[in-house]
Amino acid sequence: MFAKVVRSAAGQISATALRRAARPLTILDVKGVKEEIIERSDYPIPKCLEIMSGETTAVLGYGPQGRGQALNLRDNGFKVCVGVKKGKSWDAAVKDGWVEGKDLFSVEEASDKATVIQFLISDAGQKDVWPKIQPYLTPGKALYFSHGFGVIYHDQTGIIPPKDIDVILVAPKGSGLTVRTHFLEGRGINGSYAVFQDATGKAKERALALAMGVGCGHMFHTTFEKEVSSDLTGERCVLMGMLQGAFKAQYDVLREAGHSPSEAYNETIEEALCSLYPLVAQNGMDWMYANCSTTAQRGALDWAPKFEAAIKPVVQDCYNEVLAGREAARSIQKNSEPDYREKLEAELAEIADQEMWIAGRQLRPLRPENQ
Repeated sequence: MFAKVVRSAAGQISATALRRAARPLTILDVKGVKEEIIERSDYPIPKCLEIMSGETTAVLGYGPQGRGQALNLRDNGFKVCVGVKKGKSWDAAVKDGWVEGKDLFSVEEASDKATVIQFLISDAGQKDVWPKIQPYLTPGKALYFSHGFGVIYHDQTGIIPPKDIDVILVAPKGSGLTVRTHFLEGRGINGSYAVFQDATGKAKERALALAMGVGCGHMFHTTFEKEVSSDLTGERCVLMGMLQGAFKAQYDVLREAGHSPSEAYNETIEEALCSLYPLVAQNGMDWMYANCSTTAQRGALDWAPKFEAAIKPVVQDCYNEVLAGREAARSIQKNSEPDYREKLEAELAEIADQEMWIAGRQLRPLRPENQ
């Protein structure tokens, strides 16, 4: 999808295609802090296929992340199979063209066939599945994660990889749905990579080849520890938890002051998501400040420090909870409760029943592009 594989008449990947990566790597320099950035042009798909020649990748789990990564690997020409238990996920895989006995197997059988095992089952679910795949983690294989949760919180998950395998991480910075849709649009998604164990001497190459194979556009280096702490904090704060809290706080203030649902929703959510956030994504918040009305500019400059002062202690508290392992323990404990699904559905229903999201469901179809 991202690069066409160039092969000779004998079927070998051309030397010209492989030499495309022979250039200096991009170095990010942010006020003296330098980072090496791996771009798609450094690891074009032909080079990645060469690195993974003779390897079989098993994607365990077919939730959003497993599905997106498995389909992208398949479309890019990698030898890949899916390992999942029969049920809803199995049926979804069949619908996507995976064939039982050919490239769709049980978790155990897929793990046995693979040289690289992508462990993309949910964090809570990994704890239960881990004993099933351990017998297949034979010397020289690679164990691949997209989140360092299971390894870093091994005291709670029991996940301690054997020393004679590679343990790598590729973490796309987005949902599995975004991984797939961006791939189909030819865009890719940014991601991070890490090597926890390099038993074969080729762990980094495996990680980067698979990163581009699953649809990443550029990669930055991290560690399993830093990926976990930043990811868990982000989910609870700016990416989801804080965003929901901020939306609701402003919407409620406006409604309590007599503003209509449509006005409160538009001024709080619609304008942010449809008008301003895309511009911030393209150009940065600094550009947004320099290219808005003088009234908005003055107000934002004056109030941003107040919000930072109010919010930073909450973010710090969240980060501390993550580092202490208490967020991991809470997640595992909650997900392990027999009535968790029932309780979760009640919590999700409560959010869906909030007036601002009821208003949103009625207003979104009225967007001009939906008419």
